[in-house]
Amino acid sequence: MTDTTTSPASVNTVLGPVSAHDLGIVAVHEALLSVVPGAQFAPDITMDRAEIFAVLSDKLNDFRQAGGRTIVDSTGMFHGRDLPLYETLSRTTGVHIIASTGMGPEENLGGYFLTPQTNPPTPWPAEKFADLFSREVTDGMVVPRLERRAAAGLVTTTAARDGMTPTEESLFRGAARTAAATGVPVSIRYGADALADLDIVLDEKIPAGRVLVGGLDRKDAAGVALEVARRGAFVGIDHVGTDDEDHLNDAERAALVMELVTAGFAGRIVLSSNAIGVAKGHQDSRVSFAHVLTTFIPQLKSQGLTEADAGRILIDNPRELLTVR
Repeated sequence: MTDTTTSPASVNTVLGPVSAHDLGIVAVHEALLSVVPGAQFAPDITMDRAEIFAVLSDKLNDFRQAGGRTIVDSTGMFHGRDLPLYETLSRTTGVHIIASTGMGPEENLGGYFLTPQTNPPTPWPAEKFADLFSREVTDGMVVPRLERRAAAGLVTTTAARDGMTPTEESLFRGAARTAAATGVPVSIRYGADALADLDIVLDEKIPAGRVLVGGLDRKDAAGVALEVARRGAFVGIDHVGTDDEDHLNDAERAALVMELVTAGFAGRIVLSSNAIGVAKGHQDSRVSFAHVLTTFIPQLKSQGLTEADAGRILIDNPRELLTVR
C-alpha cells in the first residue's frame, strides 16, 4: 500500500505525496478513464485494460511533450477511477496524476447511497458522506474488495443541472467537511445556480480559497465568474476546446479570461478541458489533454496575456489550490 502521509507544502498523487513545487503545469479537471456506472458490465462494452493503457499512455505523453506535468482526474469514486492503472501510467509517462474522491450528481449514485437500510429510506446525511470521503484522504482510496491505495488529492461533487437535490446538498456539505477535516481542496460542479451552490459549501466554514467552482464557461454562467473570483474561490474555465450549445466557444472563453485578468483576478483562474482519455458508455469529448497548452494559451497571448499571468494561471494557481493545508 502506498504511503498516504503528507509533508508540508505537498500534494497527494497516486504515487504518494510530492512537493507542491514539483507539479509544474497542471490540468485541473480532466478524466482519464470515464465509465458510466454499470457500463463495465454491459455486453457491448469492451474493457480491455491493455488497450485502455495504450491509449491513455499516448495521450499523457502528448500532454507531457506539450509542457504539461500534472493532470487531475476529477471523476470521483465511481466513474471509472482505476488506481492501479493510474499508478502504472504515472510511472511510465512521468506525469503526476492526482485522483479524487467524492461523487455526484444524484442520478449517478448507486442505490446504496440513496436509500440506506432505514425505514422509511432516507438519503445519506452530510456527515456520512464526509466520513466516506475523508477516509479516502486519510486512509487511502479504495480499490473495491482489495485494499486502500494513495490518498485522494481533492474531493469533488456535482449537482443536477435543473437544481440541487437534498441528496446533492448532503454531498456538497460532506465534501466541504472533508476539505475542512483533511486539508485537501473541494471542486464543485454547480447545478442551476453557481453562487447558491458555492454558498452551501462556504456555509461549512471552509476558506473560499480552498474551493474550485467548475463549469464557469457554461453559457448559463454569464457574469458569475467575476463574482466567484470576488468571493475568493477559484474560477474553473474547464471546457476549453468544447464548442456546443451549452458552453462558450474558445473565442468567448478567451474574452472571459481576459476580462478576469483585467479585473485583477489572474490569481483566481484555472484552465482545463474536461477532456476524456477513454470513455465507456458515453461520448468521448474529442479534446486532447494538451489543447489548453497547444492552442488556447497561444490564443490568449495573442490577445495580450503576459507570460507572467500565463504562468500564474497554469502553475501557481493550481499549486495553491491543490497543496494540502
